[in-house]
Amino acid sequence: MPTLDLVQIVTGLILSSLIAWLAYRRVALTKSGVAGAILTGTAIFGFGGLDWGVLLIVFFVSSSLLTRYRESAKAQVAEQFAKGGPRDLQQALANGGMAALIALVYGLTGTASMPLLFAFVGAMAEANADTWATELGILSKETPRMITTRKPVAAGTSGGVTWDGTGAALAGAMLIGGLAALFRWLAGMPANTAAMLLPVAALAGTAGALADSLLGATVQGIYYCDACGKETERELHRCGNRTRLVRGWRALNNDWVNLIGTLVGAVVAGGLGALLVQ
Repeated sequence: MPTLDLVQIVTGLILSSLIAWLAYRRVALTKSGVAGAILTGTAIFGFGGLDWGVLLIVFFVSSSLLTRYRESAKAQVAEQFAKGGPRDLQQALANGGMAALIALVYGLTGTASMPLLFAFVGAMAEANADTWATELGILSKETPRMITTRKPVAAGTSGGVTWDGTGAALAGAMLIGGLAALFRWLAGMPANTAAMLLPVAALAGTAGALADSLLGATVQGIYYCDACGKETERELHRCGNRTRLVRGWRALNNDWVNLIGTLVGAVVAGGLGALLVQ
C-alpha cells in the first residue's frame, strides 16, 4: 500500500481553502462553489502536487477573467447559457472533478504513472479550452455554424462553432500543455518527454472541446422560451417563464456535458501518453 503524504494533503486543503475564499470575495464562486473548489483543489494539490495545483489555478483564474472580459457585450447571448456569473458546486465538479479523480488515483497508487500524468493534463487542457472557446467565441464577428450540419446559427447556440472559438480552444489547451511541460522539465523530467505534453494537451484539449460542442448539438437538453422566442439551456428562463424541451435529453445538462468533455480530454491525452512514452 502507498504511504500517503499527509503534510501535502493538509497543505492542499489549506491552499485550496484560501484560494476558494479569495475567489468568493471576488464573486467568482458561490458558497456551494467554494465547497467544490476546496474538494477539487485539495485532491489535486494534495495527491498530485504543487505543479498540478498551479495548473488548476491557471484554469480557474484565466476562465474567471475571460468570463468578465467584455461582459456587457456578452450579456444578451449569455441568457441562453444554463448558468452564468459565479461558479457553483456543480460547475466546479464538472470542470475539475475528472482532474481531481485522476489526481486521487495518481496519489493513491504510489507510482508516478505517465499515462495518468498525461490524462490529468488533458482534462485540465480541455476545461481551459472549452471555457476559452465559449467566452471568446461568442464575441466573434463570424457567424457560428452548427458542428453537425454546418448550418448558420445564432451566437451562443449549443453546438455552434466558429474558427475564432476553435482557435481560442487551441490556445487555452496549449497554455495548460506548455506550463505542464515547463513544470515537468523543471522537476527533472527528460526534456523530450516533457515537451510531448504541449502537443498532446493541445490535441486532447481541442478534441474534448469539440466533443463538448458535438454533445451540445445532439444530445444535450435544449429548451425554448415561447415568451421570449429564444433557445436556451435553461428549464426556467431568466424571464421567469418555464421553457419546453426542443431537442436532446432532459437529464443531460451543461454540467454533464462539461464533465464528459474533460473525460474525452483525459482519455485522448492518457492514451497518447501511454503510446508515446515508453
